[in-house]
Amino acid sequence: MTDATPPLSAEASQLRSAIVRLSRRLRNERAVDSMSDGQLAVLGILKMHGTHTLGELADRERVSAPSMNRTVNCLEQDGLVSRSPDEADRRKVNIALTAEGIAVVEETLRRRDAWLEDALLELSGDERRRLRDAVDVIARMAER
Repeated sequence: MTDATPPLSAEASQLRSAIVRLSRRLRNERAVDSMSDGQLAVLGILKMHGTHTLGELADRERVSAPSMNRTVNCLEQDGLVSRSPDEADRRKVNIALTAEGIAVVEETLRRRDAWLEDALLELSGDERRRLRDAVDVIARMAER
């Protein structure tokens, strides 16, 4: 009797491929079409975690400080973030979302959720249940 379960490497490859395709599709749903993924990521970090220094943003995104500075400069020019001196340490500069930056993040999230909701409507109840069950597992894997 043969085992119909694919090898773990094939499972990993299939899961990776599906997640990458879904992620790419969701990234297309954004409030500002011309904004890069890196710029949206910075806005998302600031919305989720609050004010950061340039170094903290660079560390969080695993990019160099000069690269992050270019990203933040573009966002600042577009009025999506602001810089202000740190009250405790005047050598530091804090980067925060502006009201316009918050609006871009919220609209992007709204569009992505709407796309997913439409996609979920095409699934059966059983398929949606299986996805709900998988959410916790995928989230736990992402935290590794």
